[in-house]
Amino acid sequence: MNETIAFLPGLSPVAGKELCARFDGGRLSSDGGVLLFPGIERRLGISDVLASCLPDERDPASTTHSYVDMIRARLFAIACGYEDCDDLDALRFDPAFKLACGRLAETGADLMSQPTLSRLENVPSWRALARMGLNMIDLFCASFKAVPACIVLDIDDTDDAVHGGQQLALFNAHYDEYCFQPIHIFEAATGKPVLSLLRPGKRPSGKEAARVLRHVISRIQHTWPLVKITVRGDSHYGTPEVMDLLEDQGCGYIFGLAGRDHVRTRCAASSGPVTKPKAGHASAPSSLASRPHRKAPTYASSSPTCLAGPRCSMRKSIAPAAGWKT
Repeated sequence: MNETIAFLPGLSPVAGKELCARFDGGRLSSDGGVLLFPGIERRLGISDVLASCLPDERDPASTTHSYVDMIRARLFAIACGYEDCDDLDALRFDPAFKLACGRLAETGADLMSQPTLSRLENVPSWRALARMGLNMIDLFCASFKAVPACIVLDIDDTDDAVHGGQQLALFNAHYDEYCFQPIHIFEAATGKPVLSLLRPGKRPSGKEAARVLRHVISRIQHTWPLVKITVRGDSHYGTPEVMDLLEDQGCGYIFGLAGRDHVRTRCAASSGPVTKPKAGHASAPSSLASRPHRKAPTYASSSPTCLAGPRCSMRKSIAPAAGWKT
């Protein structure tokens, strides 16, 4: 066991010896997996990147924990399933967490407490949060060894249940609970996260979705000017505001359409009549692939309910239907 501990990534020889001594003495931590995170975190540099966005106006003589150490401890706790800051009141004494944060398990200083971390989470301004988000997009781009020719961005939102009177918490009838409804953007081919944005517990409007995508796409294009970007999303992202933005940015898009939107689009895009599914008969999933680029070739589709290619202005044809949703 000592040989295994000595070669854990991110551990100094001194820290490894001290952890071995704790195992030999029979005092164990139930969170040994946290020792795998320091090597990953140092390679990505997430804590340093986020901390660089926060101006530290504290008195150095009275400061015990740096912002980098506090963010690192918070990240490790969340990664181990401890999402609540209150958990740090106990984890701050945990030998494995102390070693993961670069402190000796036996003689090193304890980690920060919950009130200290709560103060940290109230430090960032809206401007600082925006810089953090843009820097995380830069980390996404830096994670590629070579610049890709094209990427597909999947955008979606999900519910995050809340307990208590938290800011931004709203009752969502679809999920039947009070929640946040953050927006997540992932790269489809690799599954790498691009952006996670905490927001109120309601469906995003077209203007809000367009604003988020504008910042993300502009940042990626700033790093990769020649990359081709395609955005995929559910029907409530297929709004005129979003499509206008993507066309102006030279991006392709694929959005799902549901119910009357799909029937209306087929009527506008095809020369022949379109028959609605009869009552009691299941219909195939409806979707729309609208002009990957203004001068792109027609995309083939095996779905009988998929419209593809530049045969007509799909965006204009579904604009009235998208307005119904709003």
